[in-house]
Amino acid sequence: MPYTNVHRMARISPQKARLVADLIRGKSYADAMTTLDLSKLRAAVLLKNALKAAAENADNVAEIKNRDLKVVEARVDAGPTIKRFQPKDRGRAHPILKRTSHITVSVDEA
Repeated sequence: MPYTNVHRMARISPQKARLVADLIRGKSYADAMTTLDLSKLRAAVLLKNALKAAAENADNVAEIKNRDLKVVEARVDAGPTIKRFQPKDRGRAHPILKRTSHITVSVDEA
């Protein structure tokens, strides 16, 4: 039974977060944490927090230790887009789309 954590409304575009999610999918918990620690991308911090929370869920519910866990799912879905406008020349307005993400991380016994 996989143990899941979902970070909703993360203020990062899904395209940027998917690059990091692809790095940890299918790895053991220790390897995934090492990969996220060494990554310089901002999405790595968000995925690391979600991975820690999923591991805590596994520990609290079934008392599964971190060394026995494997990342079975790391998914980034698009959340709602916040729409803003930037004033430009001659009184015009240009749209600014601030994208958000829903980050889902699931772990299970290896």
